[in-house]
Amino acid sequence: MMTTTLHNASNIQILYEDQDIILINKPGGLLSIADGYGSNLPHLKQILTPEFGEVWIVHRLDKDTSGVMVLARNAQAHRELNESFRLRKIEKIYHGLVTPPPAWREMEMQSPLQTNADRQHRTRVSTSGGKPAYTICRVIKWFPLGVLTEIHIHTGISHQIRAHLRAYDLALLGDALYNAGLEPQPLTVPRTMLHARQIGFNHPLTGEWLSCAAPYPEDFRAAYTELRQTKALDEVI
Repeated sequence: MMTTTLHNASNIQILYEDQDIILINKPGGLLSIADGYGSNLPHLKQILTPEFGEVWIVHRLDKDTSGVMVLARNAQAHRELNESFRLRKIEKIYHGLVTPPPAWREMEMQSPLQTNADRQHRTRVSTSGGKPAYTICRVIKWFPLGVLTEIHIHTGISHQIRAHLRAYDLALLGDALYNAGLEPQPLTVPRTMLHARQIGFNHPLTGEWLSCAAPYPEDFRAAYTELRQTKALDEVI
């Protein structure tokens, strides 16, 4: 049985803060912004405002995705960070647990992507209606049932990582939406195993380059440990 985490400011790790910005390690299962269909669901702005005062959401992570996010503490920082994201001056690195293990160790994925491409609101490869998308996926650790990958995204399309992986018949562990049509996943995990590992950018006021990494949450560590210790079916005696 899955347990529900009560999210509050005390269990959101602060990675860095000053008078202009806050960098946090968002837990998996927490919304970045308010849900239009579930206004009572907790989200970052609602949780952090009582502790830190007014905050501006600059970018989003999917509810299931954990990891580093930058938030602005004033309107000027918000404007400058928005511009950096628009001009793609932000370095974003994700780590994901991917199954099955691919035959390659590094792949550049450049297929154009179209959002809301089907009734399930999935992002799909589309040469006609898609927007340019660029993802680099590199295998860090290889195991018989899956791999730990480092993923660099150079564009910011919704579900970009998941859609590009699916184009190669791959999926993140725990991702039922994009695993549809593929072989059943080898492990049961509590959420989609994607973690925003690192972000780098110029500080919106000082211009200084900042790089910040987010430690793995416990559920990601547990899934990685299980993946590492589990052998492929044909290797079990």
